[in-house]
Amino acid sequence: MNDAMSMGIHRIWKDAMMDWLAPRAGQKLLDVAGGTGDISFRFLKRAGAGHATVLDLTEPMLIEGAKRAEAGKMAESLNWVVGDAMALPFKDNTFDVYTISFGIRNVTRIADALSEAHRVLRPGGRLMVLEFSQIPNDMMQKAYDLYSFNVIPKLGKLIANDADSYQYLVESIRKFPDQETFLQMICDAGFANAKYRNLSMGIAALHSGWKI
Repeated sequence: MNDAMSMGIHRIWKDAMMDWLAPRAGQKLLDVAGGTGDISFRFLKRAGAGHATVLDLTEPMLIEGAKRAEAGKMAESLNWVVGDAMALPFKDNTFDVYTISFGIRNVTRIADALSEAHRVLRPGGRLMVLEFSQIPNDMMQKAYDLYSFNVIPKLGKLIANDADSYQYLVESIRKFPDQETFLQMICDAGFANAKYRNLSMGIAALHSGWKI
């Protein structure tokens, strides 16, 4: 369904995330809302050696991710935790990198999730968020909205037999803060040197911040 909605571009966005993140050997990653481990697998392959913890509220997805890790001979480099982004079950100053990909807009209290991200990162640690965003051009945004509200729920019905979830998806994208507003939220959580990059003209965006 991700491939159908984005015409495969979500894979390019995730690779762009890794390019900017530039994983290094030995780093410890926390991938929140990590699902079946897509980001963590990319991270470990780029780093060469390291460890990733995948946290998600949905246990069946984590189980599938663990199966994928075993098949890819990466099981020893990962662990899988059922948990909440707003109340992370980890000690302060534990991880080198915190990622969340297409998950932050589903968090009830985004500010709490960002505060938790800051808490569990070590000094010098980095936050990286990949999320759908807003196109900074009114005409192009309107065209994108027409596609989103009229096509994506129908694709959801056709491919996943679930139009309602994909109706929610497009509504949640429109309600999510724009790039500058979200950037300020990252700064308010205590992160420094915060920046963002638009992807595909702003359909998605990468936000980065550092715990100093």
